Amino acid sequence: MRAGRWRRAVSQAGRSVAVWAVSTLTMLVLAGILPDFRLQSPSGDSATTIGITAAVGAGVFGVLSALVWPLLVRLLLLVPALVLGLLVFFLNGSLLLLALRLNPSGESEAAPETAVIVAAVMSAVASATGGALAVRDDDAYRRRLYRLSDRRRRGGPACPPTPGTVFVQLDGVGHDVLGTAVGKGLMPTIARWLGEGPDADLDQGPDPGPQHSRPTHRLTPWSTDWSSQTGASQLGILHGSNHDVPAFRWYEKDSREVMVCNRPTSAAELQRRAVERTGDGGLLSADGASRGNLFGGGADEQALVLSIATRRRDRATRSRAGYFAYFSDPANAVRTALSFVAEAAREIGQSTRARLRKERPRVARGGLYPFVRAFATVVERDVVVAAVMGDMLAGRTSVYADLVAYDEVAHHSGPLSRDAEQVLARLDRALALIENVAEHAPRPYRIVVLSDHGQSPGETFRARYGLTLGDLVRAGCGLPVPRRAERTHSGAEARAAVRAALRRPVEEGDERYRPSRDSEPIVLASGNLGLVSFPDVPHRMSKEEIDARHPALLSTLANHPGIGFLLVRSEEHGGVVLGAYGAEIPVDRLDEEPGPLTGFGPGAAEAVRRTHSFPHTADIMVNSFHDPADGEVLAFEEQIGSHGGLGGAQGAPFLLSPLALSAPVEDGEDLIGAEHVHRVLRRWLRESEGAQVPLETAQEERAA
Repeated sequence: MRAGRWRRAVSQAGRSVAVWAVSTLTMLVLAGILPDFRLQSPSGDSATTIGITAAVGAGVFGVLSALVWPLLVRLLLLVPALVLGLLVFFLNGSLLLLALRLNPSGESEAAPETAVIVAAVMSAVASATGGALAVRDDDAYRRRLYRLSDRRRRGGPACPPTPGTVFVQLDGVGHDVLGTAVGKGLMPTIARWLGEGPDADLDQGPDPGPQHSRPTHRLTPWSTDWSSQTGASQLGILHGSNHDVPAFRWYEKDSREVMVCNRPTSAAELQRRAVERTGDGGLLSADGASRGNLFGGGADEQALVLSIATRRRDRATRSRAGYFAYFSDPANAVRTALSFVAEAAREIGQSTRARLRKERPRVARGGLYPFVRAFATVVERDVVVAAVMGDMLAGRTSVYADLVAYDEVAHHSGPLSRDAEQVLARLDRALALIENVAEHAPRPYRIVVLSDHGQSPGETFRARYGLTLGDLVRAGCGLPVPRRAERTHSGAEARAAVRAALRRPVEEGDERYRPSRDSEPIVLASGNLGLVSFPDVPHRMSKEEIDARHPALLSTLANHPGIGFLLVRSEEHGGVVLGAYGAEIPVDRLDEEPGPLTGFGPGAAEAVRRTHSFPHTADIMVNSFHDPADGEVLAFEEQIGSHGGLGGAQGAPFLLSPLALSAPVEDGEDLIGAEHVHRVLRRWLRESEGAQVPLETAQEERAA
């Protein structure tokens, strides 16, 4: 054992010397290239003196990076995360200037802007060198991965030998999109798990032909509720109930508030309601970690979780603690910052190319969007993946993480676009990294990958008809309509993460939704699902009441070519679905007579009936047109890839699970609704670890 410790010490010392030597050489090369960076006096020095100066400077810079950088990042947790990202280069350059000042020769110097460049290059080179050397040494590799997170358990109980479970949510990736990406070779890690990738370990005969790995996972589609968006799906998956979540945003008459799933205060309230309804803390209540999600799932460890973004929290659960775990390594900070800039530039180039080619459909992608996309596809991904790696190496029992990169890009570029495919390839590499870390974790891990919804392509309602849903509602009510339709802001999840990181409110209050007078309707959009509420009426209005107040409204909406169907309460039938040409089907007869729901899928009737039973369902629920031939819908928001209602791929996400776990459903059974997915995941946790979460009684199972 003592000999092993000595060998590890010698190996670590050797790697440190190698990194120091490479850093010294890098500094010498940069001093020869950059005019404002020198390592010698103006009169010139010997090569030996210059080499010693570079070696001392590189060594001091390395020590400062190791000792001072983590302290600076911890202090700067008070600064919004995106601001911290912009300060990365300045802080790293300042450390280099300090290292040059501490150099005994006193002759080295650099201009401030040059110091930023030198520090960035040296950090990247040192990181690459250290990583390359550590790959050959499993112990060193494990220690390096540990440093990506500050959540290593200290003095806790020994890690159990039973398997842990990692749930990775690929936000917005539909079942068909995943299958297409695997078929194109964009996601080789998932292809290998499904037995569709090459395997060098298989017996290669004299002419083996195409060889494939043995499958380790199964792919299962599931169906969302009517509200096919992250708020409803993730709340149901993590907390077992998404009751009374009719959309991404909706108006509640009793509190006179607009609930928005990606607003921290709303997320916290929805989580509270779900816990109260189920009587259980959530899927992750036993030694779990929640990373990058809207909701905590009852986890002990929460980072980058929206539902805790606005309340006071201790060091262990603060929502932004995950940033420290990642940015405490200056090489990570520099690499992510450089990738952030590159991704923003890539988006500007791609959007410019789409505009010049006059591609259709297309939405505006200017303003701050390039930086929002870069945050979602680079910063959020890197930080969340690093947090998951740290949780695995700490031996946590269950981890649930959300990667929003694809969803954000698909909203603006389209779910089947080349831009979105590039993001899928990078997400697959993140899964490969998580799989690699699992090999070094103190316990075995089972990796489950799933999505919360898909996305359906199509033009925006505004682009096709020149008016918004709000304009159409006002026209049906006989109210004046603005000459120019205003854009409806997107409800993409990544924008919520950015605003939380900047400590800005996710929505600028309810005023943006409030009409000028209480008698005017409130019209809200959730993808291709629209909600119309009359705030001056304290109850959910019936069809008869709406017709008496605005005789033309319902017929105007139902007969518009961009509208698929309406749901309203009826005094005679309880609830009715309205469609074009006077179609009016009671909700309890939709199975026998689907009427306007024809073409929306076999589960549409049950999804509509369930939403009709919610206390806060809007006075009028509006679902856009849907073309079953190509899956097109018309978004009421500014999105060409949308989700939130019924129609197309948005309602068909996937569940990718290890074969070591029981099948999600029995043969012939469908996996329908986020609450059903929650019950499956709970069962898998029990299979892996025993009774981690409160077991349901047989009666509760039958009721579910």
